[in-house]
Amino acid sequence: MFEFAFMQRALVAAIAIGIVCGLLGFFVVLRRLSFIGVGISHSALGGVAVGLLLGIHPLLAGAVFALAVALGIAWLGPRTRLSEDAIIGVFFSASMALGVVLFSMQRGYQQDLFGYLFGNVLAISNLELTMLLAAGAGIALVLAALFRPLLFIAFDDEIARAYGQRVDATNAVLLILVALTVVIGVRLVGVLLVQALLVIPAASAALWTAHYRGQLVLATGLGAGCGAAGLALAYQLDLAAGGTIVLVATAAFAVSALAGRMRA
Repeated sequence: MFEFAFMQRALVAAIAIGIVCGLLGFFVVLRRLSFIGVGISHSALGGVAVGLLLGIHPLLAGAVFALAVALGIAWLGPRTRLSEDAIIGVFFSASMALGVVLFSMQRGYQQDLFGYLFGNVLAISNLELTMLLAAGAGIALVLAALFRPLLFIAFDDEIARAYGQRVDATNAVLLILVALTVVIGVRLVGVLLVQALLVIPAASAALWTAHYRGQLVLATGLGAGCGAAGLALAYQLDLAAGGTIVLVATAAFAVSALAGRMRA
């Protein structure tokens, strides 16, 4: 399968997004922010549709839109009486509806919409792969720089505030990183499945160990391994790559849950 250049690019992309999602997913699961990944990933569809309509690169437009939604959630959360999940629900419903309406204004929109909903890693270009790797490296560096504050806030944000941590700003950065990860994952597994990679490897890792270092390493390894294994399985069985990657990750979660019950 690796005689083909497009498969080589797909493998690098699958492993890279698996690593990034594993790293970021550790904090998403620890902070119980799984629904935020759903909201931001669905909101990216509106930006992709705007980009296609205006002739802007869809992933760039999706990134701007997803970042705007992430900042909107971070800004509104502490300033309203609504729960965070209600705010997320409003944003992602409106963004998803906007995306569908804008897609319907273009000829052949069904094919474009299907591609961005479910991804097409086999069609990833050299430019898109370069963008993915650069964005992934940037996300990893920011997470490394903010690791201690993020971990402190995850365990108790009130105590973190008392110790002078900038909780709101750190939360906003985390949401921005989620938005960027969603956008770089859209090409691989699509809007509807990218949030799964943010949650499932990290959730699986949490079933194996309670130590945060172990969870972080295992989540990263599971993300990369599921990306590579899912791509290989999709190639061998002629299946949709994005969905197969997520199903492999789900199988890993099932094994982790079963192993956890046996150990208990």
